[in-house]
Amino acid sequence: MIRLFVGYDPREAAAYHVFCQSAIERCSEPLSITPLAQRTLRGFDGQRDGTNQFIFSRYLVPHLCGYQGWAIFVDGDMVCRDDLANLWELRDERHAVMVAQHHYTTKHRTKYVGTPLEARNVNYPRKNWSSVVLWNCAHPSNRVLSPAFIEEGTGAFLHRFGWLEEDEIGELPLIWNWLVGEYERNPDARLLHYTLGVPGIEYYEMCDDSLDWHKTLLRSLHIEGETPHKLVRRALENC
Repeated sequence: MIRLFVGYDPREAAAYHVFCQSAIERCSEPLSITPLAQRTLRGFDGQRDGTNQFIFSRYLVPHLCGYQGWAIFVDGDMVCRDDLANLWELRDERHAVMVAQHHYTTKHRTKYVGTPLEARNVNYPRKNWSSVVLWNCAHPSNRVLSPAFIEEGTGAFLHRFGWLEEDEIGELPLIWNWLVGEYERNPDARLLHYTLGVPGIEYYEMCDDSLDWHKTLLRSLHIEGETPHKLVRRALENC
């Protein structure tokens, strides 16, 4: 069983469902999918000063797993192009976390353009390392990640995995967190990360690799041979 935690923000609900659709379609092992929805976390503030509502709740994963076993966390604004069992196979007990270690400066000053989520796209060390995390929940160093510890930690400290030693941070191939719009298109990318904004947002509807996102959304809405457009029109007529 692969335990999968996915960032959820009600303002990007479609993005969450598109990702889950893409993961379910391709995974060869049973998935246990948990949305990190703020209203389910018993008063824990997953947003604080961040852009979305799961900025800080991602660090709850070891706690939610009882500090046992492994789990995957991903931001909700992604599309999976490969079997997540292949990511799961990369687990290495030597490490407390395993992440794609990006070293880049953003090409875009603003993200989520034209939405209530619009914000400055700030550069900082280890930017986007925490957007896909293969968590070794049982690793002794992760036992400090209680809700109280996370609530007291700054964004800089948590996003940079400040509670860990360097050798406790393992490296995943970048194809498991490919930054759309920041990197050139890559046919080998396994996880497409629409970090600037998903193609469901008008400003990004024709961005690189937008077709993967739109096709996944359409497949998730396909019922008995009818197109989503017909279903939406019928629903509106019946309101």
